[in-house]
Amino acid sequence: MLLQISPSLRHVTVLPGKGLKEFIKVKVASRRLSYRMLIYSLLFFTFLLRFVFVLTAVDNIDGENKCSSIGCLGKKLRPKILGRSLESNVPEVIYRILDQPLGKDELEQKTDIPQTLEEFMVQTKEGGYDAKTFAIKLREMVTLMQQRTREAKVQEYLYRHVASSSIPKQLHCLGLKLANEHTNNAGARLQLPSAELVPALVDNNYFHFVLASDNVLAASVVATSLVRNSLRPQKVVLHIITDRKTYYPMQAWFSLHPLSPAIIEVKALHHFDWFSKGKVPVLEAMEKDQNVRSKFRGGSSAIVANTTEKPREIAAKLQALSPKYNSVMNHIRIHLPELFSSLSKVVFLDDDIVVQTDLSPLWDIDMDGKVNGAVETCSGEDKYVMSKRLKSYLNFSHPLISQNFDPNECAWAYGMNIFDLDAWRKTNISSTYHYWVEQNIKSDLSLWQLGTLPPGLIAFHGHVHTIDPFWHMLGLGYQESTSFSDAKDAGVIHFNGRAKPWLDIAFPHLRPLWTKYIDFSDYFIKSCHIKAL
Repeated sequence: MLLQISPSLRHVTVLPGKGLKEFIKVKVASRRLSYRMLIYSLLFFTFLLRFVFVLTAVDNIDGENKCSSIGCLGKKLRPKILGRSLESNVPEVIYRILDQPLGKDELEQKTDIPQTLEEFMVQTKEGGYDAKTFAIKLREMVTLMQQRTREAKVQEYLYRHVASSSIPKQLHCLGLKLANEHTNNAGARLQLPSAELVPALVDNNYFHFVLASDNVLAASVVATSLVRNSLRPQKVVLHIITDRKTYYPMQAWFSLHPLSPAIIEVKALHHFDWFSKGKVPVLEAMEKDQNVRSKFRGGSSAIVANTTEKPREIAAKLQALSPKYNSVMNHIRIHLPELFSSLSKVVFLDDDIVVQTDLSPLWDIDMDGKVNGAVETCSGEDKYVMSKRLKSYLNFSHPLISQNFDPNECAWAYGMNIFDLDAWRKTNISSTYHYWVEQNIKSDLSLWQLGTLPPGLIAFHGHVHTIDPFWHMLGLGYQESTSFSDAKDAGVIHFNGRAKPWLDIAFPHLRPLWTKYIDFSDYFIKSCHIKAL
């Protein structure tokens, strides 16, 4: 809208828009009244212009599906001034073009799509585009950029999947050297713990921690950080459970790197009488699970080739193929009551955590008869990490899930959990766990796609006691925006996610929280070229 004043101050002309011929002339009768009329006219049109601007700006910001009360009022009433609607036809043309989908085949036939914003602006200026042509060119450029961004994101997830599923050569080297040391050095074959300390393994006056891992370096960091930050290390008993192939390297490491006065037990699964007798449900389920996962979605190539799913959905399916989710180390926690039949309470630790404070106060927490003390993950400052509910893990489009659970119920985290084993033995948690794992396998992994947390959420349903988030900070393996200072102040930090601290894809600003518990001058560490960076 334009405002023109004649040199004689006798005419005020208002033009509603460029190229339009409608106008108003305010004719002033005499010079004595012209200034007053001019001021009134200016005030009126200033208010009018501001009102029109607010209506237009709010609608443009809100978009077609949302509108403010002012914007909606303007659209519903459609006020007309000087016979014309306040709304412009140009945005409607642009929206109409942009709403039309552009297929991949149609896009590939285009040879003149701008590759950069600068190129788009040059073409716009030189071509003298009208609104329709402008919208078409804009749609082509944005669609192309969106397609390339998606492809790059999918490739990133694929590379991260490959990196996180592989064993770094440095860790492989460490295992081989320790196994060789176990064979040639009697000092690497010590009984852990020594005979005089064995009674402490079943003494409930100690603080008992359980760690299941087949990663020697990761287990070393957990153990070192636990003992170093303990106010009463002489009361700490750490039970390390590993598999058959890792037992000798694990025993060699802790034989040569004692953490006195803490008590360290290293035991392989086949050393447990309960585990070696008869059929073990978790092993049977894992065997079936492995067969299903090997064919899951046609493998990583088929998953990545899907062009209709969002990158994060593809990332979740790739993660389901990770060997970690079929590892016995990941499932063994469901059998803690049987494995430690003499103990009343334990704290279970994952091997990708770092302890940064004394954990003995966990034994003072009143569990109110519950079995599992855990941190809830549905509220917190980090909306990406702490926004998990049952619907984040379980498939509520499946009737078995939707008929039994509430999608908005808060989820909780594995990684640092207090387990009241006495209370657990009075429940059917373990059998419930195996039942639902079996149902998921029968349904071709349609109840959930990955991990031991989904069946854990089901099995421990109604048996969870919420503890303070200070005791377990999550997301350091997939949330790069986590600040160093926030992580440093947490009691336990958890590198859950693909970016494990022992991998090259770890986040550089968070990795020092893990590497500070590694002695890089150690012979085995140096000889395998394990470095802080």
